[in-house]
Amino acid sequence: MNSTLPPSPEPGAPDPSSAPHFGMPAGAPAPAPQKKKRGKWFIAGGCGCLAIIALAIAGCSAIVATSSVDGEDSSTTTEAAPAAVEEESPAEEAAPEEAAIDEEVPADEEAPAEGDVPAEYTSALNSAESYSETLHMSQQGIFDQLTSEYGDQFSEEAAQYAVDNLEADWNDNALKSAESYSETLHMSKQGIYDQLTSEYGEQFTEEQAQYAIDTIVADWNQNALESAKSYRDTMDMSPEAIRDQLSSEYGDQFTQEEADYAVENLDG
Repeated sequence: MNSTLPPSPEPGAPDPSSAPHFGMPAGAPAPAPQKKKRGKWFIAGGCGCLAIIALAIAGCSAIVATSSVDGEDSSTTTEAAPAAVEEESPAEEAAPEEAAIDEEVPADEEAPAEGDVPAEYTSALNSAESYSETLHMSQQGIFDQLTSEYGDQFSEEAAQYAVDNLEADWNDNALKSAESYSETLHMSKQGIYDQLTSEYGEQFTEEQAQYAIDTIVADWNQNALESAKSYRDTMDMSPEAIRDQLSSEYGDQFTQEEADYAVENLDG
């Protein structure tokens, strides 16, 4: 910093303090030099100002730094907020989609509630129960009978309602049908199985038909003999022709042993 002290005299130059002062009487004593307090005060003041300026700059720097940090935090917070909103948006948008899915189910496809069942549905169910209990028909056989133009002529919706709400033991129905074929038509085990599962016959499932022939109590040798007598008495067939008819895969499908037993006991 610049000082207000007077410059030092050059070498060889007279000391200004010892030089005579013009305008003063000769022989008068020279005035005492003044103390240089102002220079010291000014220097101290200048240092104080510098200190104040330095503190101000430091303070401003701190304020700027704080503002910068605050600005970064604020900008970070401000930028983070939309991200949170964007993450929550799909959840809010999912609700209308779920509602739309619920609205897609047509009301008319739902099963009718109790008390609202049409009279046609009730009639179809009553007919289905009769077919099951008296004729021991299969589920598919009852449906076809209910909808056939040569049968009951119910609508498919009414027939489906009937078979869906019919309480029936289909295995037992298959067994009762098998017993009827054995006792009245004297059919073989394989012949009964084919009749129960045929699309032109009873239309029971393979599992239901298998249950029937595994459970039925029948004398297959006796059935073969009764069939042989029928062929002899009504068609005048020879014993060998009867044997072939009984054992043929296109005939009665008895086993060869059962067919032999029938022919051997035909005259018995």
